[in-house]
Amino acid sequence: MDKYIDKLTVFVLCGVLYAKDHMGLYLIVPLLCVIIISALISYLDDERATLAGLLFFCVLCALFPVFLFFLPVIFYDVYFTKYQAVLVFSVIPAGMGFSSLPVDTCIFIVLLAGLAFYIRRRTRSLLTVQTAYISLRDSSKEFSLRLEQKNKDLMDKQDYELSLATLTERNRIARDIHDSVGHVLSNAILQTGALLATCRDDALRARLTTLKETLTSGMTSVRESVHDLHDESVDLSLETKRLTDGFDFCAITLDADLDGNPPKSVKYTLLSVVRESLSNVIRHSDATHVAVTLREHPALYQLIVKDNGTHKKTPGDGLGLKNIAQRVESLGGIAHTGFDGGFTVFVSIPKRGDLP
Repeated sequence: MDKYIDKLTVFVLCGVLYAKDHMGLYLIVPLLCVIIISALISYLDDERATLAGLLFFCVLCALFPVFLFFLPVIFYDVYFTKYQAVLVFSVIPAGMGFSSLPVDTCIFIVLLAGLAFYIRRRTRSLLTVQTAYISLRDSSKEFSLRLEQKNKDLMDKQDYELSLATLTERNRIARDIHDSVGHVLSNAILQTGALLATCRDDALRARLTTLKETLTSGMTSVRESVHDLHDESVDLSLETKRLTDGFDFCAITLDADLDGNPPKSVKYTLLSVVRESLSNVIRHSDATHVAVTLREHPALYQLIVKDNGTHKKTPGDGLGLKNIAQRVESLGGIAHTGFDGGFTVFVSIPKRGDLP
């Protein structure tokens, strides 16, 4: 836009100089010619077209000296192009027309040509600075966005590692309770049972029976607590990754995107589906690649296990696939299996607040 304003300024100044000494019927002809040539140069935006326009206008100046008044307008388009050296030679045919103009008019035309050069250089410098500023601004914005994304990724990774460390610690506590307290209670129950077998005192025997029942109840409570801790410490994404990492029948990829850890029933159902699906690939498929996709949507959990094997008829009644369907349907979900460019297992389980 700045370039067009500059050209308009030079054109107006040249027009004022031209109109001062030329008033007549054909006043408009040079104005229209210079507008058409300058507009074509700007529209084509090609240096060869600019050179052609300059040469054509210089010929007009040699034939009709009145066109010399608008020579600075054409010079403005040629400045700072690879053909700017042609300006020196273009003055030769144009100079033939200067002999018919007054000296002061020729001086004004030269001054306007110099003014056009100064304006073009200033605008070119401003555009260079503006381009550098925009590039720097875009680079800074891109760097800022990348930094924000990196910080977000680091925070997500930190939260995931913290959650994983918590689950790992729960699992360790569960193992310690099982190995220490469970062992002690088991020994106490066995010893109490041995005392009951040899005891002849009815009063003491009743007390030992009560003690054994209490120890057994405590053992049951410990086992339930240990199992709950262990179930909570199982991370679906991590366990699915372990299953895929241990699968060496063919190439396998995992795409897991979970916001949290699903309920225990959903978690173990999805893990069982992955195990059974990978087992079926090993037993029945000639696939060279398996893709496992695990997604959490706002209203459901979705699992897709797909291989690129060929369609085969397998013997038996497909008990594993029936078990998958039964387990998924017990949670209110749906399970579909079939061939679509390979054998596909599709499972969808809705999110429900009553699931354990």
